[in-house]
Amino acid sequence: MKGCFARMFRIALSAVLLSAGSVFAIIPADAQEKEIPKREFRGAWLHIVGNKTIATLSADQVKQMFLNALDSLQEAGCNAVIFQVRPTADAFYYSEIEPWSRYLTGEQGKAPEPFWDPLEFMVRESHKRGMELHAWCNPYRVTLEESDQLCKDHLYFSHPELFVKHGKQLYLNPAEPLARSYTVRVIADIVRRYDIQAIHFDDYFYPYPISGVEFDDQDAFSRYAAAQGFSEDQKADWRRHNVELLIQEINDTIKTIKPWVRFGISPFGIHRNKKDTPDGSGSLTDGLSNYDELYADVPGWAEKGYIDYCVPQLYWKIGNPKADYDILIHWWDKTVQNENAHLYIGQNISTFKEKDLQDPRKDQTERKIELTRTLPNVRGNVWWPGWSFCRNVCNIFDNLKNNYQRYPALIPAYSFLDDKAPSPVHDIHKNGRLIEWEQRKSNARDPMQKALFYAVYCFPDGVPVNIDDSRYLLKITQDTSYNVVAENKEHGAGCKYVVTVIDRCWNESRASRIIWY
Repeated sequence: MKGCFARMFRIALSAVLLSAGSVFAIIPADAQEKEIPKREFRGAWLHIVGNKTIATLSADQVKQMFLNALDSLQEAGCNAVIFQVRPTADAFYYSEIEPWSRYLTGEQGKAPEPFWDPLEFMVRESHKRGMELHAWCNPYRVTLEESDQLCKDHLYFSHPELFVKHGKQLYLNPAEPLARSYTVRVIADIVRRYDIQAIHFDDYFYPYPISGVEFDDQDAFSRYAAAQGFSEDQKADWRRHNVELLIQEINDTIKTIKPWVRFGISPFGIHRNKKDTPDGSGSLTDGLSNYDELYADVPGWAEKGYIDYCVPQLYWKIGNPKADYDILIHWWDKTVQNENAHLYIGQNISTFKEKDLQDPRKDQTERKIELTRTLPNVRGNVWWPGWSFCRNVCNIFDNLKNNYQRYPALIPAYSFLDDKAPSPVHDIHKNGRLIEWEQRKSNARDPMQKALFYAVYCFPDGVPVNIDDSRYLLKITQDTSYNVVAENKEHGAGCKYVVTVIDRCWNESRASRIIWY
């Protein structure tokens, strides 16, 4: 059996043999037959902070490391890369505001030699692979280790009053208006100069608590709290207010510069424990609270429209006695129901090796994926850490590539930012082995309608064209041509191809006219 029918045949197979070197696994028939959604966020975090290896490599070696990661993510069906670019109030990109990151060259403020811009490189290479690039920033952290040396031009030396030492680390003080405006300026600079699809913050707002050590912001509290309407016993509320001011201002700034660029937050997985909420609204968990100890009300930001997506880090196994993944994913699904903010799940790859509670012969992969695809408000996953795909940790690369993400997927449309679909492609035609097309010029001139990518579909002879069926989506590409012979190994006689336009908010055009091959 050959041609496009081969794909249909494989769907019906009862088992698929996967290989990664000498490692093999069998995918159960029932898992193989489950429908793959056409729209699903499939992101992965590529972290820089704490990675001291990068600074020991040449520019070419670092680029190859990044390319290997991107190739693995693309092959595993991912459609978004969350790349850390501001780890410790320094820049993993060219900036005239903040110094070069120590994690790139080994010394803060030292430019790479030969010169190159990692963010520019990753934007370009991600887009080549049909993947978004989200710029991951930390708003307040300044040092990671006590031995970290700040360069002479760092903001700390001109405005030390904006900083707080907490434990062994240095932080910008979230209460200081100048610290907030400085952070907003940094983010605005990234949004203006780079073709990113989102700004991303993770779980670090006020620092994680240290036993017996209070975050030293009493002076700022005395200066600002009363004028802001907070009494002496409302310090926690005041801290949450400080963070919310930053979040709101960043979102407003992003949308003023580029209305299509999103703002996403990835909080610690427990918002509040039920035992700590008088109304019982928290989750049935017993762990650190993002609301009470990091002073971040992420569901509140989603409700108010200050963020466009939320990715709670559910880094525990199903059955964890203090933080059960099953309990938490249901809690977040019921809590973030606002149509103006998407909900994705932060997945810790290492927990997927844990045994399934109902069938210890299996791990928890199938159940976790099932939950993300059946709960009504969950629209995808973000994988941690993304570097694990290169090593196939816990068989994640094989399982996603050959099963759960075996077809490409469009990101769920951000219709609350823009719900107007672009026009179909213009002048689609055959040119030898190529299918070529153009976007209509009127759409290309419109910032909200301009093509981010194109989707290429192939339907076997006898199968009607239906772009809602994920099985026939071949590729998401920024190119305006497709090589039928080189790119579709399953091509058979009588195949029908159509192309659609995907705009910056992932609205999809109608299908083009059919091209027969």
